[in-house]
Amino acid sequence: MSNTTDNMNVEYIDNAIQKLNTYAKEDSLQALISILDALKQDPHNESLLEKLTDTWRNLGVYQGTVLTYVPDFYTFIPDDIFGDNLKK
Repeated sequence: MSNTTDNMNVEYIDNAIQKLNTYAKEDSLQALISILDALKQDPHNESLLEKLTDTWRNLGVYQGTVLTYVPDFYTFIPDDIFGDNLKK
């Protein structure tokens, strides 16, 4: 990852997990929630941050669901949230 995020604190991560588990019960979000749960234990783990980014980018339309209930989710992604600036 090009840089790490400063918003990776346990309270903030736990709040996001609670909101997603309460309001967004789509099965497609379980992998994302599992990674967030792992990040609660190790908030600055680069490998988990990469998994979070990859999982986020593969959510498709469910990105909108996540942003509906956790509007500042983008702060968890340490670079371009939508991958628009990825080199091809």
